[in-house]
Amino acid sequence: MRIRIVDAFTDRPFAGNPAGVLVLDGDRFPDDDWMLRVAAEVNHAETAFVHRLPEGSDADWALRWFTPAVEVALCGHATLATTHVLSRGGYHDGPVRYRTLSGVLRAAGDDAGLITLDFPTAPLSPVDADRELVAALGIDFRTVLHTGPNTDDLLFEVADEKTVRGLDPDLRTVARLTRRGVIVTAAAENPASGYDFVSRFFAPAVGVDEDPVTGSAHTALTPFWAQRLGRGELTGYQASPRGGLVRVALHGDRTHLSGHAVTTIDGSLLP
Repeated sequence: MRIRIVDAFTDRPFAGNPAGVLVLDGDRFPDDDWMLRVAAEVNHAETAFVHRLPEGSDADWALRWFTPAVEVALCGHATLATTHVLSRGGYHDGPVRYRTLSGVLRAAGDDAGLITLDFPTAPLSPVDADRELVAALGIDFRTVLHTGPNTDDLLFEVADEKTVRGLDPDLRTVARLTRRGVIVTAAAENPASGYDFVSRFFAPAVGVDEDPVTGSAHTALTPFWAQRLGRGELTGYQASPRGGLVRVALHGDRTHLSGHAVTTIDGSLLP
C-alpha cells in the first residue's frame, strides 16, 4: 500500500506540519485498530486515511484522521495534505468533497498549488479558566474561550507575541486537564512581518505535545481575530519550531484556510 508524508502549510520541505496520507483501495476503511497502529508507526501529529465513495454520494471521498493515540473529528493540515496527494497523484481533478466526522468538507487548489479548505467556523464561548491549567501554561491571559464540539480546545489570548513564542508548558498537567488541546495566541508584534496574529497549539491529551501548524485551530482563531482586528481576511503564523503560515478568510459559519503542501516521502507500507 502506498504511503506519503506531506508537509502542509509550507511551500518548502521540512517545514510546516507533516502528515501521513494513505489512499485506500476499495470502498471502506480498514479496522480502526489497524489505522491507529499505522498512525502510531508514522508518528506525526496526524495520519489521514481516505477512500473513494460511489457516484451520487454526498461527497467524493471518505476521510478520517488519527493521531498516534486517538481518532480526531477535524484536522486541517492532514486534509490539505490529502488534497495535495489526490491532485498530484492523479486520483482526483478539480474541487473535492470529503465525508468526515465534521460533516462534508470541501477543498480546491489553484494553478499555483495553493489549496483552500472550506471548514466549519468554531463557535466560541467564554469559559472559566482552570487555575491549575493556567499555572501549567505559565501565562497571564486576557481571554479564555471554548472552541466548540468539532475541536474541543481552549483558546487563551495573551498580551503579546513574545509570550506566545516563549511558552514552555508543563505538558503532563496540560494533558490531564484538557480533552483535545490548548491554543495560545496574541496579535502580531509587527504586522509588516507578513502575518496578523501568532499562535501555538499543545495537545498532549491526544498524543501531540506541540502541533507544528494546526489548521483546525484556525477555525477558532479566524473568528476571534476577525472580530478583534475588524477584517475577515487575515494571515496567521503558528510559531512552533517548524512554523507555518495559514491564510484565513471568515465567511459566516464557514472558515477558509489556505496553504501549500510538499511531498517529502513517497513509499510503500508493507503488510
